[in-house]
Amino acid sequence: MLRRPRRNRKSQAVRSAIAETYIGEQHMIMPLFLVLGSGIKDQIASLPMAYRWSLDTMMNEIGECLLLGIDKFIIFPAIPEDLKDKTATYSYDPDNFYLQAATKIKEKYPTVCLISDVAMDPYSSDGHDGLVRDGKIVNDETLPILAKMAVAQAEAGFDIIGPSDMMDGRVEIIRLALDAAGYTDTSIMSYTAKYASALYGPFRDALDSVPKVGDKKTYQMDPSNINEALIEAQLDMEEGADFIMIKPALHYLDVIRELKTSFSMPTVAYHVSGECAMLYAACANGWLDRKKMVPETLLSIRRAGADLVISYFAKEFAESLH
Repeated sequence: MLRRPRRNRKSQAVRSAIAETYIGEQHMIMPLFLVLGSGIKDQIASLPMAYRWSLDTMMNEIGECLLLGIDKFIIFPAIPEDLKDKTATYSYDPDNFYLQAATKIKEKYPTVCLISDVAMDPYSSDGHDGLVRDGKIVNDETLPILAKMAVAQAEAGFDIIGPSDMMDGRVEIIRLALDAAGYTDTSIMSYTAKYASALYGPFRDALDSVPKVGDKKTYQMDPSNINEALIEAQLDMEEGADFIMIKPALHYLDVIRELKTSFSMPTVAYHVSGECAMLYAACANGWLDRKKMVPETLLSIRRAGADLVISYFAKEFAESLH
């Protein structure tokens, strides 16, 4: 045999020299859940590697992550019920603890990249990402609310605005609102292909954000569809998105590959709570080796085409590299 592929696999030195895909700390985004209060580090039962943090304990966690080389964080607020209403007015209230936290984090750690969440569901008494009228999620009436939310977040210090609502036209209205307010350098990371997945359960447990009535299938994407993701990506790109995101990641690797191939856009994949919880449970039961599975899993997402990966294993992965 003149060609023996195994010659290029004979040692770690050779394998590492020709490795086609690499994943390091710089590719990771750490998701964090913020709650009102102090001294709080509350483990999430259905997502044991993640916690609800008050600002003071979150500051410490961010500091530890920075020492490991993780400098990008996406923060989600758990809003008390008494601060919610049908039009999500607390989302852009100057007294919003989420907005105040972003300002304080940037004051202490000015080099970090903070990514926000733009959707009505954390602040809505209906629990939906959009405004509910007569039992329906109305698209166009939601957009001004999202724009106000985005401007307030940019003012608070978020570097990248993350519209997760899946309303039509929201990237454009947010971009126009940010530019009009003077935040031309604030980026938009659009949840471009956010599927109506069964894998979000632990996330909703963490934020207590389950819809009060109905589901999210009229705005989140049908898992059957990939051409629809191409349409969404084209629109987001034309409307001014700086990053496109696919969510979930592992169950939609084909979508990541298709979007990265079709659009030369910075591409983010969200290794969602259910995917992480399944891996955690399998390893906790001794069925899989966690030290091997976490890097392999994250590498597969990068290999599919993701430039950045959001994962609840981000810190653990960075620790393994050190």
